[in-house]
Amino acid sequence: MFGFIKKSLDKTVNAIKTVAPKKKTFFTKDELEDILLEADVEYDLVEIIIEQTYQDKITREILRSKLLATLAYTSYKEAEFTSPFVELIIGVNGAGKTTTIAKLAQKYKDEGKTVILGAGDTFRAAAIEQLTLWSKKLDIPIVSSKQGHDSSAVAYDTINSAKSKGFDHVIIDTAGRLHTQKNLANELIKINKICNKAHQNAPHRTLLILDGTQGNSAIAQAKAFHEMIGIDGIIITKLDGTAKGGSLFSIAYALELPILYIGTGEQVQDLVKFDKYNFVDSLLDALFIEEENILL
Repeated sequence: MFGFIKKSLDKTVNAIKTVAPKKKTFFTKDELEDILLEADVEYDLVEIIIEQTYQDKITREILRSKLLATLAYTSYKEAEFTSPFVELIIGVNGAGKTTTIAKLAQKYKDEGKTVILGAGDTFRAAAIEQLTLWSKKLDIPIVSSKQGHDSSAVAYDTINSAKSKGFDHVIIDTAGRLHTQKNLANELIKINKICNKAHQNAPHRTLLILDGTQGNSAIAQAKAFHEMIGIDGIIITKLDGTAKGGSLFSIAYALELPILYIGTGEQVQDLVKFDKYNFVDSLLDALFIEEENILL
């Protein structure tokens, strides 16, 4: 896993190298500010990190503790539930929602669990078609309807089908048209209520899919969704295709929500559990000289 996370940060590391081309044993505050901003850490958070760093020479150990502190909310405790475990997947169009659903489904399947999908994004015909194609490719059942139909009805039917057939996991897609927030909010609230009607305490987890290439601009998007329905965790997609890996610190810090997984590629297996220690160390490895290489 460490290798996958490190590889997904290649573009971020290359961006950092434009302001810090050589590895060092320590950096000044001015150098650190340039490095963090180049990695797309939000300016206000950079200022907080700098202000809380009292030493003039910032070593790996000092910076590591500060970066880990921004990820203090990344722990996640799964809600108590009676099978099936119902997940609601939300996010704007183009964030990689459909592909991420497929990756999650494959992950559960690899664990020996049974999965059923619900094509709840009835706003776009393409969303239904894409998820149906994935269901066929992964040999996983799907409940769907036509474009324009009631998405909450799809959620209800999917959960009932899972219960009657003894499935372990239910993954329900939703629409992501932020440009009509009021309608979307009403729709998500309705789906939430219908899920709970179909199965006690469902959805048991609501996951927000964020496009990593958007960097810090994804924070406002995430806050909008959180206000609409409440988010339990975040999945960052397309991290391998962006130089904005530092935005994960800002996202986790601003939202006080756990980042659960990151997408590290386009294949169905390219979804890894987020590990804050591996993530931070992958960035620090690009900045600091390894201890055994330091000349005494």
